[in-house]
Amino acid sequence: MSNPLGEIFGFLPLAQSERAMLHREHSLCPFNNKSPNCTKDKIDNPIGVCSVTTQQRGHVITCPYRFRQDWKILYKAAELFFPKGSKWTAIPEVRLTDADGQSAGNIDFVLVQYDSEGSIVDFGGIEVQAVYISGNVRKPFEKYMKTPGEVLDWTKNSNYPSPDFLSSSKKRLVPQLLSKGSIFDAWGKHTAIVLDEPFFSTLPQLDDLATEQSRLHWLVFKLSESENADQLDLVHVRTLNTEYQAAMSSFTAPRAGDIGEFVKKLQGKFDSMVSQSVSPTTQMPQIEL
Repeated sequence: MSNPLGEIFGFLPLAQSERAMLHREHSLCPFNNKSPNCTKDKIDNPIGVCSVTTQQRGHVITCPYRFRQDWKILYKAAELFFPKGSKWTAIPEVRLTDADGQSAGNIDFVLVQYDSEGSIVDFGGIEVQAVYISGNVRKPFEKYMKTPGEVLDWTKNSNYPSPDFLSSSKKRLVPQLLSKGSIFDAWGKHTAIVLDEPFFSTLPQLDDLATEQSRLHWLVFKLSESENADQLDLVHVRTLNTEYQAAMSSFTAPRAGDIGEFVKKLQGKFDSMVSQSVSPTTQMPQIEL
């Protein structure tokens, strides 16, 4: 993986089609951004990197707008939230407040089910979680854009960009669940977390429940080859249905390590204490039961 850039303005790095060149020239986003242009990092000078490549996990999505391809995330969530045949639509960026009127942040999408008279009868929330990057992705991007479509080898450069899964979960995903997810769960409403397979594979193991027993759903996607050789396709891999409190416990409670390793550590420290010549005034008390 000499080139860390997986997709640039929605196209593979070696793509030379007219559409690929057009998107690079005008910094266009093909994935339903709020504007026709890419707005990542800076509006006037965006970093048009939708995903990065890794040796072990393949393509990892780093831009939340990448998940908007063909609005698959909305359809999949609607299938979980509402009865078949329901009328629904999506409202983006809705502010949530808690019981004290304090902001809990914006939820990415609220899906609303409505009746024939246009009255809302039900709703559910969607949070989209892309992955943070460690290292510098702008430098290889700017290098690539000088000769777009050509091979880029970035292996000998410092700050090689790579996905930071740990920060993405602890600094982004878990706080989002604690604030927004807790409100929707208290209301008895569904929440869907949208993320890609590489990110999901790094999370703690979660128990999969029946859909009707769950209000917290994990919609897992991956980037796969498509009929268009210049682009990748967003593919739904699986849906995991969980209970909110159990899921939060998996994230916030540390997983127990190997007790055998801990006993070895204790034995080593104990043996060290026994072998040392310790002054009576500092020696730990020894008590026989």
